[in-house]
Amino acid sequence: MKTYSRRKKARRRKCRHCHELFTPDPRNLRHQQHCSDIRCRQASKKAAQHRWLSSSKGEGYFEGPENAARVRLWREDHPGYSKRSRTKRSCALQDVSSSQVIEKKEDTRSLNHAPLQDLSSLQPALLIGLIASLTGSTLQDDIAETARRLVVSGRDILGFCPQTNP
Repeated sequence: MKTYSRRKKARRRKCRHCHELFTPDPRNLRHQQHCSDIRCRQASKKAAQHRWLSSSKGEGYFEGPENAARVRLWREDHPGYSKRSRTKRSCALQDVSSSQVIEKKEDTRSLNHAPLQDLSSLQPALLIGLIASLTGSTLQDDIAETARRLVVSGRDILGFCPQTNP
C-alpha cells in the first residue's frame, strides 16, 4: 500500500514591506509575510522585535534591578564570554615545524645523477640565488646586506647570542 504525502503548493504572496509578490519558503509557508530582500528581512526583524517588546514577556525585559541582577548572574556563569584573552606572551609565537611531503612540480631528473656530497658544493650558489630571487636584486651589496639580516634573524630565532660581526 502506497502512501503519498500531500504538500501544499506555495501560493505567491505580497510582501508586507515592499508589496512585491514572492513565493514563501515551504518550511515557513503558513507564517512568512516578508520576501527575502535584505530590506524586507530587516523590516520583518524590526516588526518581530516590536511585537515582542510590546508583549507581556518583553515589556521591561531590559530595564529594572531584577533584570540587571539576571544579567549579572548570567555573566558570572559565563566568564570571559564578552572578552577575549588579552594576555601578552613573553616569547614569540612559534609552532613546531613538522616535515611535509613536497609535491614535485618540475622535472628534477638532471639533479638525480649527482650524489648528495657533490650537491653540498653548490650550497653557496644556491644561497646567493635564493637571496637574489627573494630581494629581486643581483647587486652584491644588496645580497650581502640581506644575508647579514637573515643570519641575525636566524640566530635570534635559534636563541644564539648576538654577534657584532656576523
